[in-house]
Amino acid sequence: MSIPVITLGGVASAFVPGLEQLRGPVTVVRRCEDLAELVAACQSGLARAVILAPGAAELTVSLITRLHFSGVVVVVLSEHAAAPGAEAVEGVVYVDQGVAPAALADAVSRAVEQFEAEDPPPRGSLAFADPFDVPQPARATLVDTAGPPGDGRVVAVWGPVGSPGRTTVAINMAAELAAAGTSTLLVDADTYAASVGACLGLLDESAGLAQACRIADQGGFSPAALDRIAVSVAIKGGRLRVLTGITRADRWPEVRPAALGHVLEAARSLAEVTVIDCGFCLEADEELSFDTLAPRRNGATLRCLEVADVVLAVGGADAIGVPRMVKALTELVEIVPTSTPRVVFNKVRVAAVGRSPETQLQEAWARFGPAMDIAAFLPIDHAAADQALLAGTALLETAPASPLRHAIAELADVPPKDARRRRSRRSTRNVKFPSNPARLRE
Repeated sequence: MSIPVITLGGVASAFVPGLEQLRGPVTVVRRCEDLAELVAACQSGLARAVILAPGAAELTVSLITRLHFSGVVVVVLSEHAAAPGAEAVEGVVYVDQGVAPAALADAVSRAVEQFEAEDPPPRGSLAFADPFDVPQPARATLVDTAGPPGDGRVVAVWGPVGSPGRTTVAINMAAELAAAGTSTLLVDADTYAASVGACLGLLDESAGLAQACRIADQGGFSPAALDRIAVSVAIKGGRLRVLTGITRADRWPEVRPAALGHVLEAARSLAEVTVIDCGFCLEADEELSFDTLAPRRNGATLRCLEVADVVLAVGGADAIGVPRMVKALTELVEIVPTSTPRVVFNKVRVAAVGRSPETQLQEAWARFGPAMDIAAFLPIDHAAADQALLAGTALLETAPASPLRHAIAELADVPPKDARRRRSRRSTRNVKFPSNPARLRE
């Protein structure tokens, strides 16, 4: 059975007569003029392999992953294929452009056989983040496999539209973990309104996530590269790594889902816990879905939710925030069925809900919400949040006694030890004499 092949570029097309004279094992079914035509043909299931001429297309991880998801092997003609270490992009088969047509056909056949024999990647795919609804996962992994895969945990902080406090929860959770001695990486993956850098006083124009995705898109991304890009922030005696978000909303195409997936894989090896501040929107752009080369603005959020071990769904505790949370969770379960959200209500206050706000929210959730428990109630504390924002740091440094800080610490499973120490210290140092009813403090 002959293998259908597509060519792109003059050098690749020059092999067509020689390949056709062989009458197998490959058959050229189309000569493409540009990359868009090639991708469209591959998405239609027309071919099982592509032969690219030198310089005919930029070999990025996003492109290779897209073709692999279509079940297509990538074979590139190169002038330096024989030189060891000359090519670094994984998932690509390189063949010397001076090879005979018969040898090229054999190389394509071996590449297809190897591609079909390999196991699918163990963690996540682009089935939800990619604009095309491809049923089969990629068979070849493009992640840098120089070392063993990391076992760090990924926590995605997500929530519906309306500023429920996703960034506040993500920053302070990461800060509590870092201060407790846990190796932590904070990632700003919000493609609409990235603000982690500004909240922590990092007012440079670096856009660390975009830089990391650009490097990952070229292949061979490693935890060491991620460590160089991330900014180290001192938090209460600990160090917090921060991967800042895009500096302008129009830079969202730089954060492609395939590249972001490799960045998060590297994060698992770099840090024990990675906390991601996600965007709110999960909507698919139908216009972009018809363009085979167009990225998706919400693809970054979908990719984060797909690979996360825990998804914290943060919603506002008021008459508008609760219905939004109900609708958003329904949408999340439909679009990313592999996610396991934990519901968190933020800005809990008597004025918005009534007396015993937690009880009121529990009863409303039992009546109208989905079949999942509320993981945490975070009280409102505008003064403490404003003070931390003004200082460019986390609550544990500017307002350690804040009830909001305590609630977030408990959510992160990091009990605020300093509060217990203060209570214990007051109980031992306050002395009451019989002759003097006043309390004396050291």
